[in-house]
Amino acid sequence: MKIAIVTGGSRGLGASTAVECAKRGIGVIVTYNRNREKAEDAVRAIAAIGGKAAALKLDVGNSRSFPEFRKAVATQLKAIWSRETFDFLVNNAGYGLYAPIPDVTEEQFDSLFDVHLKGPFFLTQALLPLIEDGGHVVNVTSATSRVATAGVAPYAAFKGGLQVLTRYMAKEFGERRIRANSIAPGAIRTELGGGLSDEFEAMLAGQTALGRVGEPDDVGGVIASLLSDENRWINAQNIEVAGGYII
Repeated sequence: MKIAIVTGGSRGLGASTAVECAKRGIGVIVTYNRNREKAEDAVRAIAAIGGKAAALKLDVGNSRSFPEFRKAVATQLKAIWSRETFDFLVNNAGYGLYAPIPDVTEEQFDSLFDVHLKGPFFLTQALLPLIEDGGHVVNVTSATSRVATAGVAPYAAFKGGLQVLTRYMAKEFGERRIRANSIAPGAIRTELGGGLSDEFEAMLAGQTALGRVGEPDDVGGVIASLLSDENRWINAQNIEVAGGYII
């Protein structure tokens, strides 16, 4: 059985990705930061469809915790799947902040950086020895790195940096046949950044060719599909999954 780690897998896009992976026969470790109950709900949802999953606590913004997290991963891999390695890492965990550039504090900037760029960099570094040769790293970025949206400059900048980092991961991990790609969602109806107001959602839907904002399952299924062997020749790409947002 292939195994995936999905960070921020307790709800929203991460939970959808975890369930979609399980539907394809992939074992899943979902991570959560604060909401253990939601993570356990995701594990139960996976068990209900015959899959195997575990939930582990992880603060992606605290790189000092990554060595202990790697030990916890190794323990779960052995206990549940009798393996020492896993196959797929989905760097999904994150949060949103709406603030124009003049209002962004240094603390807010640093926190967004830690979660959206520094975290994926050093988490991938920490877990790389446990990733099976021929595996796959998927980084969740954002369409905001292509389309400038007022009020999300630091978030978008770090997501853009993560897209660049993805190409470097593909370059450097290629000798182990580990692919790296990024998925850039458009506006998705999740709790990220406090969710979407009706007015804002209507505006975003009007800017999208398919006439609506996305749902978590619109993206979760794409990520799970990208992990499959049928997509083995897709590498070093940023794939926008946004329904045709501002085209």
